[in-house]
Amino acid sequence: MPRVAVFSAQPYDRRFFTEACAGRDIDLQFHEVTLTPESAVLAQGADGVCAFVNDRLDAEVLEALAAFGVRFIAMRCAGFNNVDLAAAERLGLAVARVPAYSPEAVAEHALALLLTLNRRTHRAFNRVREGNFMLEGCWA
Repeated sequence: MPRVAVFSAQPYDRRFFTEACAGRDIDLQFHEVTLTPESAVLAQGADGVCAFVNDRLDAEVLEALAAFGVRFIAMRCAGFNNVDLAAAERLGLAVARVPAYSPEAVAEHALALLLTLNRRTHRAFNRVREGNFMLEGCWA
């Protein structure tokens, strides 16, 4: 059964990956920490690694992963500027990424940002999060 170490895993990653792999012989190992030279040891025994934008995949990390038996890097983002592709090729590691983001999702996100700026919901969120509000529901 292939084993995949998922780094920078959030609760929604756990849920969606677990649902997507239901009924398949894949052993998912979720790690909340980002992939670094120090945390690479968590991939020991894994066939593949699933990484995100803030994970570090430079030559040092890739060499450690290859030494642990990792053969495949799956990026769950479109960007790959944090991956040393030359080192990956030298080490025989296959690298895959998201080819593109949905244009609809990008447009929706842009609209949400515009509404946030217009309605100042980011400021309201910070006030509520910090507890700077009165019990009557009025802003402090």
